[in-house]
Amino acid sequence: MLALTKTFGLFLLTALAELLGCYLPMLWLNGKGSPWLLLPAAISLMAFIWLLTLHPTASGRVYAAYGAVYIAAAICWLWSVDGITPRWTDLGGVGLALAGAAVIVLGSRA
Repeated sequence: MLALTKTFGLFLLTALAELLGCYLPMLWLNGKGSPWLLLPAAISLMAFIWLLTLHPTASGRVYAAYGAVYIAAAICWLWSVDGITPRWTDLGGVGLALAGAAVIVLGSRA
């Protein structure tokens, strides 16, 4: 259980690094921020790549399971950063994605 919690936490950090690394350039491109935002964006994307390397299992399985956590984090970002309340379809999609990730993760342990 501890390993699963650690993996989920690592996925969450990875998703936040990826979201931030993509959000900051978008602010600059939309004229809502300075070009200096590209520096922390690049650092964030490097952290994202590095965090993905910390998992000891097959990369394809890691990316597949991570995708579900990314979907959940993106919907949380929609709510907390963009100020848009998720719809029931957003939450249902997150639930389906996380259920799929659970099948991948738990199935690989058998």
